[in-house]
Amino acid sequence: MSNHKTPEILERLVGFPSVFTAADYSAITDFSVAYLQDLGFSVYRLPGKLPGRAGLFASLGPKGRGGVLLSAHLDVVPVEGQNWTFDPFRLTRQDGRLYGRGTTDMKGFAAAALAAAARAAEGPPLIKPLKIALSYDEEAGCVGMAEMIGKLDDTIGIPDRCIVGEPTSMRVAIGHKGKKSYRMRFSGSAGHSASAPNYANAIHLAAEAVGILRGVQARLETTGARDDAYDIPYTTVHVGTLSGGTALNIVPHHAELEFEIRHLATETHGIIDDIARQISDLVSRWRMRHPWVDVAIEEINAYPGIETPDDAEIVGWALALGGSGPVTKVSYGTEAGFFADTWKIPTVVCGPGNMDQGHKPDEYVEETQLAQCDAMLSAVIRTLAAT
Repeated sequence: MSNHKTPEILERLVGFPSVFTAADYSAITDFSVAYLQDLGFSVYRLPGKLPGRAGLFASLGPKGRGGVLLSAHLDVVPVEGQNWTFDPFRLTRQDGRLYGRGTTDMKGFAAAALAAAARAAEGPPLIKPLKIALSYDEEAGCVGMAEMIGKLDDTIGIPDRCIVGEPTSMRVAIGHKGKKSYRMRFSGSAGHSASAPNYANAIHLAAEAVGILRGVQARLETTGARDDAYDIPYTTVHVGTLSGGTALNIVPHHAELEFEIRHLATETHGIIDDIARQISDLVSRWRMRHPWVDVAIEEINAYPGIETPDDAEIVGWALALGGSGPVTKVSYGTEAGFFADTWKIPTVVCGPGNMDQGHKPDEYVEETQLAQCDAMLSAVIRTLAAT
């Protein structure tokens, strides 16, 4: 049983350098598959669309729908350029903290879920199933779960409830914003800069598009939906990259920018329709002088937000089993929206660690947090085994 304790499992998970930018980090999934199969779980390994990554769905107990799903991702962010005191891919124990890449985000909860799986397998027979989801490429924008979620019912069946264990300091979180990411490509015309007005400068066109996006942001801030549970209580529009041009004395014929919309769960996706209309008007104005001008908008990534009512049954359930209150909402995105949106599964976010430690050098999780998580998941198992 000692090798089924959460810190020992976490040590194994941290030892896998499962950085989402790596060509192949599927070894951590293969370890998890074998671990759960050895416990008697029905396990479904789900290869990603890109090579070198895979996720899994697993279940113990009665087949079919029902039970509780524990969800985590196995990938982590890179460590390059960060000044670590400790080896990031070797767990270090010091002063009640466990250091290593992913200890907080979110191998701590993954380890707790695997430890809970062992306790469930070694305990009384389950009346309702315990289910586990371990995904890949979450750090790339929840890509893995977006690919996996459609297979949930055909493999282990839809659960009655879901806990996504992103780090919340074990507080029960009931909401986060969704995100949609876009690429905008601008086509102009090249020419010598000495005759610049005769050509359509794609960077100038892009700059006007940035102005449109900033105008939409200003409107959302003043008149859009609000939720004061968030530090930023409104939907945001953000330009992350802008590129174009080849030389100073050439009018650039191409430019490209990427932007995102982080939207409240209650905010409609009409935002992108508004942006598209304004961009269309912009193109029409430019075409009066440069008929060949064009702008294309492409969605490149998306994940849904989540808005679980604070009086929902799952909230009281999670608090009663050991999640901390008061309930909260988190600023970062998670995979919770896929379960709540795609399959209408009552879902909360609750896990050990604090995101203030995530993505930083010397990332750590406190041992007391893992112990609280272990206690909560033990309580979950007891409800599944209860007669």
